[in-house]
Amino acid sequence: MAEHAEGSENELAETKTHAKSGSDVDWRKIKDTGVGLLAGIVRWVGLIFAVILVLHVIFTVGGANPDNGIVSWVRGWADSLAIGFKDLFEPNDAKLRVLVNYGIAALFWLIVSSIVTRIIRRVGGATS
Repeated sequence: MAEHAEGSENELAETKTHAKSGSDVDWRKIKDTGVGLLAGIVRWVGLIFAVILVLHVIFTVGGANPDNGIVSWVRGWADSLAIGFKDLFEPNDAKLRVLVNYGIAALFWLIVSSIVTRIIRRVGGATS
């Protein structure tokens, strides 16, 4: 019994020394963290793009001052982010045109970022 106690004390001391030296790196945890971080960034970028597009819709439908700095900044970004959706539908009412086309572009960014996030997690093998 004494031999067993001495053996487990030696193993415990070796484990502590080995852990302190830092030679054991949990690469799986680092990979999962990196994959999760990349997936989170993609998800947030898609969300930010959609928010900019929705703000443009709100400013346009609400009749915001187009000369305001915030409104013009949002409009500039929204025009770039709307890609091919900017003139997809052409109803006579300008507000309805912005609502439909930029709304579809916002949904596009949410869906694409969600799909890309899932692909990153699946290819990266992240567990969460």
